[in-house]
Amino acid sequence: MFGYDWPRVHALFVAFPVALLPIAVIFDLVGLTRKSDALRRTGLSLLLIGTIAAGGAVLAGLQAEDAIDHGDAIHHLMEEHQTLGYYTLGIFAVVGLWRLWRERKMGSRERTATFVLSLVGLGFLIDTGHHGGKLVFEHAAGVSNATLRLELQDRGERHVHGPDEAHDDDHDHDDGDHSHGTPPAADSTASRPESTKAVPHSHPPGTPPHRD
Repeated sequence: MFGYDWPRVHALFVAFPVALLPIAVIFDLVGLTRKSDALRRTGLSLLLIGTIAAGGAVLAGLQAEDAIDHGDAIHHLMEEHQTLGYYTLGIFAVVGLWRLWRERKMGSRERTATFVLSLVGLGFLIDTGHHGGKLVFEHAAGVSNATLRLELQDRGERHVHGPDEAHDDDHDHDDGDHSHGTPPAADSTASRPESTKAVPHSHPPGTPPHRD
């Protein structure tokens, strides 16, 4: 779709619930403390949009599961990520539907209960994102085996900065796979340590001629 494969479509959808659902919870919190109907309505709108986007992310994730190269470690993480995604979507869907039905009739206790349930959903959202991050950054999920082999080959080759490229003073110069040009040759005329220099001395009277 539009040049994207399913893992990238999944990542595209994920951005919306990750951004909108926490903001919706914040609006609800401020609306509760200030007893502002306008803030609560804004929070509800953001929650509904974020929940719909979360549904799209789940559907795209199910398609991506069968489209990526993976082994046992990725498969195990994907199963956990998928389960957490279901919980996240389910909790926010229940909160959203309940508020659509009861928004104008809620008492303070009922409104507080729905807010607490939103906090639970936010916790599942964070854990779901944590597992997704591990899939991408620790196991390169979504990167094909062929692309990964090319990347490893590229990283194994020495990379040399040109003379006009800026150098980072904090760069680790001990990395054997990355250098900043050829190091300067050792100075053959460098001074020897003081302990190796000849120290002038004198002979006492009567010393036979000899070579120092």
